[in-house]
Amino acid sequence: MKKIILLLLLNGFISYAQEAKDSLLPKDLKEVIVIGKKTQIHEKLTKSLATIDEFLDKGSKVDLVKRGAYAWEPIINSMATERTLITIDGMRIFGACTDKMDPITSYVEVSNLSQATVNSGQQGSCFGSTIGGAIDLKRTQSKFGTPNWNFALNTGFESNNRQKIIGSSVNFADSTYYFDTDVMFREADNYAAGNNKEILYSQFRKLNFSGTTGFKFRQNQLIEASVIYDKATDVGYPALPMDVSLAEALITSLKYVILPKSPLLKDWETKIYFNTITHRMDDTTRPSVPIHMDMPGWSETFGMYSKISGLKNNHHFLANLNSFYNKSVAEMTMYPADPNENSMFMYTWPDVRTFFTGLFVEDNWVFNCHSGLKISVSIGSHTNEVASDFGLQSLQIFYPEMEAQKSRFLKSMAVNYNYTKNNWEYGFGGGYGERAPSVSEGYGFYLFNSSDRFDYIGNPNLKNEKSFESNIFFGYKREKISAKITSSYFHITNYIIGTPDDILVPMTIGANGVKLYTALDYATIFNVDFNAEWTFSKKWKWNVNLFYSRGKDSNNNDLPLINPLSYKTALSYTQLKFNASLECVGNVTQNQFGAVYGETKTPDFALLNANFGYKLSFAGSKLYTKIGAENILDNYYTTYSDWNKIPRMGRNIFVNLTFSL
Repeated sequence: MKKIILLLLLNGFISYAQEAKDSLLPKDLKEVIVIGKKTQIHEKLTKSLATIDEFLDKGSKVDLVKRGAYAWEPIINSMATERTLITIDGMRIFGACTDKMDPITSYVEVSNLSQATVNSGQQGSCFGSTIGGAIDLKRTQSKFGTPNWNFALNTGFESNNRQKIIGSSVNFADSTYYFDTDVMFREADNYAAGNNKEILYSQFRKLNFSGTTGFKFRQNQLIEASVIYDKATDVGYPALPMDVSLAEALITSLKYVILPKSPLLKDWETKIYFNTITHRMDDTTRPSVPIHMDMPGWSETFGMYSKISGLKNNHHFLANLNSFYNKSVAEMTMYPADPNENSMFMYTWPDVRTFFTGLFVEDNWVFNCHSGLKISVSIGSHTNEVASDFGLQSLQIFYPEMEAQKSRFLKSMAVNYNYTKNNWEYGFGGGYGERAPSVSEGYGFYLFNSSDRFDYIGNPNLKNEKSFESNIFFGYKREKISAKITSSYFHITNYIIGTPDDILVPMTIGANGVKLYTALDYATIFNVDFNAEWTFSKKWKWNVNLFYSRGKDSNNNDLPLINPLSYKTALSYTQLKFNASLECVGNVTQNQFGAVYGETKTPDFALLNANFGYKLSFAGSKLYTKIGAENILDNYYTTYSDWNKIPRMGRNIFVNLTFSL
């Protein structure tokens, strides 16, 4: 193992990324956002008790759609969750909300993760089909060794929304056994945007518990069981017409690992898992609602994967057989103001069952000490079935010849070359991938989009979406200075998006109309990001990051949710037990916006942030204090990815304390 220091998006700290590789392996176009071991987290990060969303927001390939102060939706390479893949330790998990209020990242906490691996495009297809890329959230795991206990207590406070944070962890490991337990609680009131403008319905409350235990019953064999329980209540979404009374997740797994004694095989990991998600939207706390409604949703997933890696001559290979079965159900009940009228019920996800089985194979072929080639191929069988007769009959109103079951065959491949010599590096590659429509795109029934104010209806007859991608990077690195520029281009055929149907009548009061999911001939997305770091001395460092995206459809219209030019720069100082950083973050004006898709122009903004940290050691214990201020100038601003232009948080002062022994 070799620790590689990666500059990750200029948040005032250095991330220590671990890539399982020797120095000759080809480099992936990925970034590893290291959150760190529980005993080290507070020493590495700008805001030690921030949410996972805030950490991912530091990634160059990752942005987030914000509908409030909680549960942001990750975007990879300017593509939302339909075109990306998010896993927790390789486990497939599907949200239960038709409005994307519960992305997978919302069911984990910073205190029970070690790192987030972000892969671009088809390099992220190890655990399933994707177009834009993948994020794998890796759990914290103790290591076998001499008997050792570790206790930690975390607490924090944020001034803007009066967020209270408290958590603790207990960990133990010896030569044959380990367990990790962690609990974290957060509670926040409404936040205030710049100029002290209160944003109503932005409060939240969240409890998260994580437990993992492993037992080495032979020198080369391990069994591990893990569980995550997450419960959020009273979650407000100011950008949406409804809030969330309950978002609850239970995520479990059992893993078996063997280190084969064969010189050909390195390790073999097999995991079975089950997770269940419950999500309840309601509008009972909103005033002046034309008609009250409840919108609960449920998602259950059974899955497994068996992954094996090895080495033969100059070939480092990996094979992964993975499969899952998911059940997604969502419904809506409307209650008229007149108690004499009957309530109205319908399925918005009509009990859709998805069964997927795929095989991923990868070969890292090392030519010499300077260059190598990475080749990957995947195939998968994808089947959807509508199990509800009532839901099937509802969709057959629009698609009379629709059958309850539809099967698809998905394929992908990628080839990437890299070269490194004399402080210079470069690489290029290409790929092809396919994806099936999501449950909403294929089977959604009158799903209201509050951004463009249209009801959406799915289309089970959609073809597979197909992507042709290319990428290239150049980099230079010396002891005190490093720089890297990375670019990717995606040409996506059968691009799935909603288009208006003038004949259909909307169901939502005040809606502009109805859109059916259809496929455009194609769309293109171009991304480029630049990262640089200059080390003045052992104490001073300066980081710079620039990122830009451009997206067009086949009618030459700008695509929605495409990042304008953004920038981040930070000056950091470290000396013994003290560290500090000053950061500037901003976007230029978004002039290329998806007007056809309901977007409006977003003005430019610039923010100033600062933080200070100090570590105190005494009697075998450690106390780490992190104090900082975000949006110091209290700017009132919004970004391209803020749903319905909901303004971001104004000035916020935070204090994080971590005590460990």
